[in-house]
Amino acid sequence: MGRRRKKLPFYENIEIIDLAAEGKAIAKIASGNDDKEMIVFVTGCVPGDVVDIQINRKKKTFMEAYPVNFKKYSDLRIDAKCCHFGVCGGCKWQNLPYKKQLEYKHKQVVDQLTHIAGVELPEAEAILASPKEYYYRNKLEFTFSNRRWLTKEEIADDSPKQMNALGFHVPKMFDKIVDIESCYLQNEPSNQIRLAIKQYALENKLSFFDLRNDEGFLRNLIIRTSTTGDLMLILSFYYEDKSLREALMNFIKEKFPQISSLMYVINPKKNDTITDLPVKLFAGKDHIFEQMEDLRFKIGPKSFYQTNSEQAYNLYCLVREYAGLTGTETVYDLYTGTGTIANFVAKNAKKVVGVEYVPEAIEDAKINSEINHIKNTVFYAGDMKDVLSDNFIAQNGTPDIIITDPPRAGMHKDVLKVILNAAPEKIVYVSCNAATQARDIQLLDEKYRVVKYRPVDMFPHTAHVENIALLQKR
Repeated sequence: MGRRRKKLPFYENIEIIDLAAEGKAIAKIASGNDDKEMIVFVTGCVPGDVVDIQINRKKKTFMEAYPVNFKKYSDLRIDAKCCHFGVCGGCKWQNLPYKKQLEYKHKQVVDQLTHIAGVELPEAEAILASPKEYYYRNKLEFTFSNRRWLTKEEIADDSPKQMNALGFHVPKMFDKIVDIESCYLQNEPSNQIRLAIKQYALENKLSFFDLRNDEGFLRNLIIRTSTTGDLMLILSFYYEDKSLREALMNFIKEKFPQISSLMYVINPKKNDTITDLPVKLFAGKDHIFEQMEDLRFKIGPKSFYQTNSEQAYNLYCLVREYAGLTGTETVYDLYTGTGTIANFVAKNAKKVVGVEYVPEAIEDAKINSEINHIKNTVFYAGDMKDVLSDNFIAQNGTPDIIITDPPRAGMHKDVLKVILNAAPEKIVYVSCNAATQARDIQLLDEKYRVVKYRPVDMFPHTAHVENIALLQKR
């Protein structure tokens, strides 16, 4: 006989005391004989809630749990605006006032920098709130599925159900999609477009994708908007059926004439990504534009652009302010992406050198320099730790300032070594993960001290928070 799994404990009347980095709530429970307390991460709660919890994972130093009964709801709680709250998995903090969300995000950044970096820090500047609490995203991706996620009430009711959905993945379930009625993340006509396409597909009996068995016609829908009023729509099909595809695309074109870029892709692969596939133009242009001050940025179907356009602008203004450029400096912009920051600061610098892993992004960066008649930028594609050599610095000039905006994993140790060798006067470090930023700051501490830092909220109602830090040579 196999080993019986040990039953995990159930606790009553537990008070939630804080929020953790990943958005889970925190409680503490006495851990037995000694006076030590064990941290418990609880889903779906806010500080001040008193709950009965069921432990579903037990480790040496922490436990994870879910609430079974709410004995008392926190005074902090507010009603979530969205009818899909708690099911779709996005906007987990909609039940907390925005002001409170900002307090927890600010505290999260300060805690991580203090405890992980273990270096001398100035007091953090106040967190920069997003100009918009809702409708702040410029890009959303929806999935077609023939296996709609059913609520407990729907499962209990045994009447026949329409199982097709167009919406978001349920967290941790690859094949279940929440059918979205209305979403508060992207400006109209985003909701109208999604609902009209779904209605058309149902009326015309188009098959929705089966994520388990890899079959069905309609696969994904991507909607991109910009502050210039441009609108891009990309439909992803599992296979080509010219007459069905053209009929649907023509319907979209006629119903939504404001779409400036209507595109499609045939994706027969096992995954949803379209980065390695040709995207074809059906109507309009194959790109849209984003505007920032006097700069225009060209965005193609595969281009990366910060998701919250208005807050991205505020973040780049902060980068420029922290860099304190006078027009004489050589600036390196590491992990430059499509060169947004590089092009944004170029007019205040002598020369800007952008480096990025993705070759297509570098092509976009060069185009964005051309469109804006910027002559003092150069861009290189390749792995940062390989490109950024002493040879490279000899060729491009020693940087006076390095701006770096790495992915969540932070910077590779070899990249940090090259930065220490290059010894710029200042480093402006933008991060979407304060924990890895803190680790990198600790490694730079031998030559650099943090002069100031400021958390920036790009994603209201989520636990994500950016941080920008200025490091000065000792």
